[in-house]
Amino acid sequence: MTTGDTTGGTELDVFSAQLGFVLDPFQINACRALEGGHGVLVCAPTGAGKTVVGEFAVHLALTSGRKCFYTTPIKALSNQKYAELVRRYGKDTVGLLTGDSSINSDAPVVVMTTEVLRNMLYADSPALRGLSHVVMDEVHFLADRFRGAVWEEVILHLSEDVRLVSLSATVSNAEEFGAWMETVRGDTTVVVDENRPIPLWQHIMVGKRLFDLFDTRARSGDALEDLVVDQDLVRHVKQRQALERADSWESRGRGRRGGGRGFSSDFRPLPRPEVISRLDDEGLLPAITFIFSRAGCDAALAQCLRSRLDLTTPEQVAEIRTIIDAHTAELPKADLEVLGYWEWRKALERGLAAHHAGMLPAFRQTVEELFVKGLVRAVFATETLALGINMPARTVVLERLVKYNGEAHAELTPGEYTQLTGRAGRRGIDIEGHAVVLWQPGVEPVDVAGLASTRTFPLRSSFRPGYNMTINLVDRMGAAESRALLERSFAQFQADRSVVGLTRGIERNEAALTTLRERLGGEDGEYFEYARLREELSSRERSLERAGRTERRDAAVASLVALRRGDVIAIPVGRHSGLAVVLEPDRDPTDPKPLILTEAKWAGRVSAGDFPEPARSLGSMRLPRRFDHHTARVRRDLASALRSTGIVAPGRRKRKKSGAATDDAEIARLRRAIRQHPCHSWPDREQLSRIGERYNRLARETETMRQKVAATTNSLARTFDRILSLLAERDYISPGEHPDATEHGTRLSRIYCESDLLVAECLRQGVWKGLGPAELAAVVSAVIFESRREGDTVEGGGPGALRHALDETVRVWRELRADEIRHKLPPTREPDLGFAAAIFHWASDNSLVEALIAAGDQGRALSAGDFVRWCRQVIDLLEQVRSTSPDPQVGKAAGRAVAAIRRGVVAVDAA
Repeated sequence: MTTGDTTGGTELDVFSAQLGFVLDPFQINACRALEGGHGVLVCAPTGAGKTVVGEFAVHLALTSGRKCFYTTPIKALSNQKYAELVRRYGKDTVGLLTGDSSINSDAPVVVMTTEVLRNMLYADSPALRGLSHVVMDEVHFLADRFRGAVWEEVILHLSEDVRLVSLSATVSNAEEFGAWMETVRGDTTVVVDENRPIPLWQHIMVGKRLFDLFDTRARSGDALEDLVVDQDLVRHVKQRQALERADSWESRGRGRRGGGRGFSSDFRPLPRPEVISRLDDEGLLPAITFIFSRAGCDAALAQCLRSRLDLTTPEQVAEIRTIIDAHTAELPKADLEVLGYWEWRKALERGLAAHHAGMLPAFRQTVEELFVKGLVRAVFATETLALGINMPARTVVLERLVKYNGEAHAELTPGEYTQLTGRAGRRGIDIEGHAVVLWQPGVEPVDVAGLASTRTFPLRSSFRPGYNMTINLVDRMGAAESRALLERSFAQFQADRSVVGLTRGIERNEAALTTLRERLGGEDGEYFEYARLREELSSRERSLERAGRTERRDAAVASLVALRRGDVIAIPVGRHSGLAVVLEPDRDPTDPKPLILTEAKWAGRVSAGDFPEPARSLGSMRLPRRFDHHTARVRRDLASALRSTGIVAPGRRKRKKSGAATDDAEIARLRRAIRQHPCHSWPDREQLSRIGERYNRLARETETMRQKVAATTNSLARTFDRILSLLAERDYISPGEHPDATEHGTRLSRIYCESDLLVAECLRQGVWKGLGPAELAAVVSAVIFESRREGDTVEGGGPGALRHALDETVRVWRELRADEIRHKLPPTREPDLGFAAAIFHWASDNSLVEALIAAGDQGRALSAGDFVRWCRQVIDLLEQVRSTSPDPQVGKAAGRAVAAIRRGVVAVDAA
């Protein structure tokens, strides 16, 4: 079928004639704008068919004999889009570029991760010649705090004659984002479609009963806010809550503790096999159940395997086995047991699977293919699955409405709820989708309705200049033009818009201040002078209090700098109060953060803010020469030794009130002036004083707003200048107003990782010189690896050369951190030794079992998927070390390390 009459002969007519469906109005509008030479920003719900616009950009590029780059945020999406385009245009026309793969990179259509295009732009790659269109899929990723800056870098650096197609999930500030795109990219058409092509029905499952969340019969209009919560559901939930409370009181009567909100802690949700069976009975499979932890996904799958749940026919089992064999044929047979292959295979044969980042890539890809084919009908997944991988489901199940965000457990936002439930009811497959929330105590239908009916998902820029970005900007366009480019970023655009609000607030305050001044008799009036004296007195008292706080902090800083290794101290306040031993002193004179271990086995860094009074040594204890505080066993042993010292933490002494205000001559003078002022005896003095206090408070608030405006304006350029100052100090750029990249700076410009300057410094100082391949792999891992949980890392070991290189890497990091603090820059993340032993074993040609065991403490192994993922990240950085190291021997060692790591499971399905 086609959309409309094709006699007009436009490229959209030709393109739409090749499709097997009718284009929606939003797709037609976006494609017409694109054919008209405009850039386009398309915001639409998951599954609405945004990618059709991207595919039309590919069509336009090919018909005009030009190139199109199709970018995605993750390799899995790149692989998927590559396969789709190859099926349509053939292998000769389409290429793939990711961190792991390079296939036909000179093709007219190349699919790539966004970072690859960013690196091409900085390198001024010849591949950019002839480029007419760039598609940025999942462009809302620019809000990601770790990688989002890459999207803005691409948008800002792309040549103006390249048409940009930006595809985004529904965001509530699409017009703002579009206005910025118009500013930096020229004519940009914003197309917003908030209607799901497949209706989504919302449900809550209470026990075995499945209720509609909304009562469609009682709906008063078409808008989301007109939806009414189903009253049968509300009544049933209230009955269940009453039963839970009764159980809670009964439990307490038997001496058991109750749960939160007055409910029993003995609440048992419906077993997962029964949930899946219930959905199957209702015809709601295939389903994705989102569980916000990898261990939870694996546990759910194990629970189903222990049951009799089986969702496949013998014919389907035969097809499943064929697909499994095709994906896993290259896996070493000796590793199958440790990979959990047989349990995983058994689950797939029953139509069940888990899907998360901790799985082996070959396993994940098998699950994705089987699910797409309808052979796996129930998947337990983490939220990473919601990132656009095309795994269609009829139903999405949410077990909980709370997830860990990296810092704390927080309730799902409406944007996250929409993104997750957007997987349900994929276009061309289902006529309707279903979202099911499993009820548990504390889940209120009204709260779920609020999540389901709110479409607030504002896009916030995470763009900040870093070392690599700064060097590349200076090298390409000079410092002045670089500042101008930063001022054009979406981050500064949003900051400037916030200035507009602040400016309006200042104007309102100024008008109010004028009115209050008149009530006080004007600036020349007698009372205004009296009010000024009172404000001066209050300001002086506040100033002395601040000075007292500064003095106390300075004393705390000096006391922390003086601490030595093995000193036993008392932390007076906070979660970690009590005895602690200093593991690693910090001599930073401005912000020392010594590493300590408490008697409660917590290890971490403390600062002056943890010490309202100076820290003092209560004694000392002997520490082992070599240990790793990340290891649970080491922390336990050291905490036990600390408690055995017999040292007792003193009780916290009450801080004496400062007598500075009493003794201050200026305060005494102001108090005399106030008492002697004629207005001091006025009968309405107190009433006028209240007006005067309001005036002074408003004046202070206005001044604060002015300071915010000053801080917000040109904020990115100021950060850029601080980075330039630090880089000039370290000889990465030449000093002066027109800096150029030095030889060291050129190397830094080719290092792309979170700790880019630390890597450059280690190479420059020869810290990694003389290391063998396995040793170099281990030390390189320390600058990129990040433990998922405290205590998951491993005690550092290996040869003396490796141990020395790790110590030297940490030393370089400490020096760099001190400079960053001095320049008021965000500090580089501390090296993490948690993967060093694992990668050392693997690069030393040991077995996968040995490497996985080495990755954890006391036999607790890293997951195979995580192991492979970190190995590939180490390979990526080693490749950069190989090409940028000033020492040829380090470069050769990096090359040999890559070859030693890229074997077995790490080499399988590297794309």
